[in-house]
Amino acid sequence: SGHTAELQVARHYERDGWRVLQHRFKSAAGEIDLAFHRNDTVLFVELKRARTHDIAASRISLQQIARINQSAEIFVDEHLSGQNFEMRLDASLVDQKGEIQIIPNALAGF
Repeated sequence: SGHTAELQVARHYERDGWRVLQHRFKSAAGEIDLAFHRNDTVLFVELKRARTHDIAASRISLQQIARINQSAEIFVDEHLSGQNFEMRLDASLVDQKGEIQIIPNALAGF
């Protein structure tokens, strides 16, 4: 399920030293699946689950990327205002076997 995949991805990032800030942040602009913090970086993750990683990646539209970027800005304004940090937006793809493929900063700049 999507919830199981989300927990798998969260554990994957936590093993790399990331701390979960929030699951499923909802804003007027849209939803962010996961938000993390490590050192001076805040990371937002869009999770897609499908039979293959390629199919999962194809389900991320430019409109959705724009909404994720807007939601990330809202999250920062609401939760981290006045703090100095880098921002990263990853795509995390989970296939039917539960294997995770991370595409770092895949969603930035749209």
